Amino acid sequence: MKKLIAVLFFVLLEQVTFSQELRTRTNELHVTTTGLTARTTVPAIIWVSPMVEYTNSISRQIEIEANVESDVPLKTIQVILGDNVNGASRGQKKVELIQDVTTRHISQKLILQDGSNYIEIVAENINGAKVSSTRHVIVGKDAVANAISIDRKDYALFFATDTYDYWKNLVNPVYDANTIAAELKTKYGFEVEVVENANQRDILVKIRDYAKRNYRPQDQLFIFFAGHGQFDEAFGTGYVVAKNSLEVDVAKTTYISHANLRNYVDNIPSKHILLAMDVCFGGTFDPAIANSRGGEGHEDLTDSEFLARKLSKKTRRYITSGGKEYVSDGTVGKHSPFAARFLESLKSRGGEDQILTINEILPYLEKIKDHEPRSGEFGDNEKGSDFVFVAKRN
Repeated sequence: MKKLIAVLFFVLLEQVTFSQELRTRTNELHVTTTGLTARTTVPAIIWVSPMVEYTNSISRQIEIEANVESDVPLKTIQVILGDNVNGASRGQKKVELIQDVTTRHISQKLILQDGSNYIEIVAENINGAKVSSTRHVIVGKDAVANAISIDRKDYALFFATDTYDYWKNLVNPVYDANTIAAELKTKYGFEVEVVENANQRDILVKIRDYAKRNYRPQDQLFIFFAGHGQFDEAFGTGYVVAKNSLEVDVAKTTYISHANLRNYVDNIPSKHILLAMDVCFGGTFDPAIANSRGGEGHEDLTDSEFLARKLSKKTRRYITSGGKEYVSDGTVGKHSPFAARFLESLKSRGGEDQILTINEILPYLEKIKDHEPRSGEFGDNEKGSDFVFVAKRN
């Protein structure tokens, strides 16, 4: 999305005659330039909420937020509501603009009808270049049914390294990963894959493979790293250590930096991603480390409504076994402290509702004695997001 906007925003459209119409369409943007006789660029529409193209809402009232940017003054901006099934418009509203303004922040509360709706923002600049961007929102009972659709899938990808070419070997990462993977597969229905003792290239190729996959709007992806980690004070960043990473590597070219990892994972097209890192210095994954504490109640919502709410926000969340510190691998035949507590949370199955959230996992991790796990967000995380582990019903 960001790459596409950047391209559209800076591409120069030259000498289009009055009778011509240029239309480009993706799953999110529609650009129309008709009757242009001067060189111009098209406006850019950047959604803040809803961030994802397809989403659900158990409430008919939702708040939209977006930014419109142009290198020449904007002429008009409209917000259009419609029926996503038959394409019929249900109304439109013109956004007020100050003369010669080139940027406009849009924040509006809208009332949608039950069923499948579309919300379209259309922006045109003074040179006649027009762009539109659409969000699709399912409201009411259809939103609940869609959120718990049998077509929804949960995926789990594990990278676990015990054996290193140049670093000291570890005893538990592969054992931890396979045990957690088995729990997710048998008790939560995840489709799991464990990559053992991978070198740097193998890790990056596998992440790229997941970035090329197609995901449905409610699909989730859980990524777990277990093994050595490192932090470099000079560069001010942490690293994942692969099987073939050099122990002494001043340039850090044989490691995977957290900065690159954030970017790689953020660009995976799954809308809901949780990254867990049981590695030393894992908390340095996010420059702004944040803790989230406590459970979350939802007495006023049914389980299905709760899932619909949780699966409506784009998720980029992480949890790590520690902050800017070394963490324990544990003893032979036992799990690492982080893995043991994480497994304990999974075995709780989320309590009575059988839905385990990040905020319900964190109290288990906070019991670790020698170091404090961290949690936070990264990339294009949407406010109010979560990752849910839905236990199989017996």
